[in-house]
Amino acid sequence: MQVSILGCGWLGLPLAKALIGEGYTVKGSTTTPAKLNLLKEEGVEPFLISLYEDRPEGDIQEFLAASDILIIDVPPKTKSGESYPGKIKTLIPYIEDAGIKKVLFVSSTSVYGDDNSIVTERTIPNPDTDSGKQLVETEKLLQKNQNFKTTILRFGGLIADDRHPVYHLAGRQNIANPDAAINLIHQDDCIGIIKAIIDKEAWGAVFNSVAPYHPTRKEYYTAKAEELGLELPTFNATDLSTGKIVNAQQATTQLNYRFKVNI
Repeated sequence: MQVSILGCGWLGLPLAKALIGEGYTVKGSTTTPAKLNLLKEEGVEPFLISLYEDRPEGDIQEFLAASDILIIDVPPKTKSGESYPGKIKTLIPYIEDAGIKKVLFVSSTSVYGDDNSIVTERTIPNPDTDSGKQLVETEKLLQKNQNFKTTILRFGGLIADDRHPVYHLAGRQNIANPDAAINLIHQDDCIGIIKAIIDKEAWGAVFNSVAPYHPTRKEYYTAKAEELGLELPTFNATDLSTGKIVNAQQATTQLNYRFKVNI
């Protein structure tokens, strides 16, 4: 089976390596010419692809040709002023022409508002941020297309052994939202859930993906800083905390997935 991964970055490249290890053929894109050799060295067929509101740039036809699955893992860049849904809209005719029937779109739990509620896949998105609003619009754009089935994967905060928000928060003072719950997911579980979606043929679905562990920000980051020997952060307890708890039970029930990493 052949998979095209649009965006071989922090998640896309390790995902590509994991899929290759299980016998998949993988085409991967980057916007950085210097990264093409790295992709090739990892067994990925590399492509230099950029998306714009009026066109994709690069050999998009060959990138998609003969692939069974397209994974879209390119985040919105709202500071650029470009429309993220507009970029994906220019990609859709090429997906149709390539005959790809299965699309996985990597989205975010930022599509849900911070109203201190528990959200599930049935919760109507109500984003507070511009990037969240653009993600919701893009989800709908892909889901309504009848030429392929799109699964939406809404990740929480992304962490790995070398990427953790505690390093940014260590020693900082007066941090907001101390009583808000954390909603994090480790890179290994991101990859595990994507593989489960492919294995289970779970297309046309929506999955929240965060570890089932939701202490408060103050509890979690204080303990994590102590564990790593970092300077402790301090929090602002004066203002009301806002956030949400993201329920990812559908991943454990429909996909029979068990989170592996203790965050």
